Amino acid sequence: MDIRAAARNNRGMTVATEPPILLEARALGFFRQDEPVFGPLDFALHAGEIALVEGDNGSGKTTLMRVLTGMLRPGEGEVRVEGATFSLDTMAGTVVFLGHHLGLKFDLSPRENLAVSAGLYGLREGVDAGAALAEVGLAGFEDEPVRRLSAGQKKRAALARLLLVPARIWLLDEPYANLDREGIALVNRLLERHTARGGAALVTSHGAVSFAGGEPRRIRLHA
Repeated sequence: MDIRAAARNNRGMTVATEPPILLEARALGFFRQDEPVFGPLDFALHAGEIALVEGDNGSGKTTLMRVLTGMLRPGEGEVRVEGATFSLDTMAGTVVFLGHHLGLKFDLSPRENLAVSAGLYGLREGVDAGAALAEVGLAGFEDEPVRRLSAGQKKRAALARLLLVPARIWLLDEPYANLDREGIALVNRLLERHTARGGAALVTSHGAVSFAGGEPRRIRLHA
């Protein structure tokens, strides 16, 4: 799924232009005990685009996500964020990651967890914690300790962070896990809205993924 911006050339004609690259991997690879996990991998994720990372178990999908977030150092190649060489500074406020570990403090409420996220990553204009939690289906659970929520509700609390923070790049590792059909549709709506406003998302999923705006681009990893 992608979008193309329109521009006018010097003759006044409208021409299609490539959206800016938000995230780029150049000859990116990772090794474990000198054995390659994935790579070398080249891809560019443009504004307005969703890319789906596919691969069998052990092909390195989660490892790739951890490399792209700086949790692991690449064995070779480089990552660039909005044209700049990757660093914790370049990704701060630009990249948000949702993985198997949801990044929630279980003794805090969903509202309190979102306050922590806003303090770290900033706050999207026009959005507050209450509205974000209501949109993901947690109205009435805003102040309940996260440890008391079901697995699906915990995932929804983590998804609310995507609505709240202004990051343009979403890295989502199995975002559909622990969600029912309604929750899966929620993830797809969030992704479609995010790309419509110029964001981009890299997604891993074992299940079938379908978006109203068309099929996402696919990046295949091989074990």
